[in-house]
Amino acid sequence: MSDFTIRLATAEDLEAIRAIYNYYVERSTCTYQVEPDTAAERAAWFRDRSAKYPATVAERDGAVIGWGALSPWKSRCGYAWSAEASVYIHHEHHRRGLGKALLLDLIARGRAAGLHTIIGATSSDQTASLALQVSVGFEVIGTHREVGRKFDRWLDVTYTQLMLAER
Repeated sequence: MSDFTIRLATAEDLEAIRAIYNYYVERSTCTYQVEPDTAAERAAWFRDRSAKYPATVAERDGAVIGWGALSPWKSRCGYAWSAEASVYIHHEHHRRGLGKALLLDLIARGRAAGLHTIIGATSSDQTASLALQVSVGFEVIGTHREVGRKFDRWLDVTYTQLMLAER
């Protein structure tokens, strides 16, 4: 599928981003958030975006059908060159290459911004997400057991990592 474009997100995209994300909040373990995002919460999230930590969207025919973002891995200064990647695809547009395209775009943007590494933190039951990360070069680095809880069950988180800079 190549009939979409990826671009930096704008404030006008926030409602579509929020709708895509909230679909998964209510139905999936791909996020451990249990209450839907509000418009104010998503706007605050967007204010924290920058060249180093961008938000992007995949758009087709003027509609946002997926989004991705790089976010600070941790808040302490020593982690300033590490980021966490997030990618969410509209539920009607899976398995069309959007996730891979968005993740590859985030990797390129992270490299251009001088990041050293990108981390993925994925619910271990989200095998398609983990396979996507591995397919573009992320390595599985470990699993934290039963650190999340959603839908009345304990969930593991698998961490992946892609080194952007040579060691």
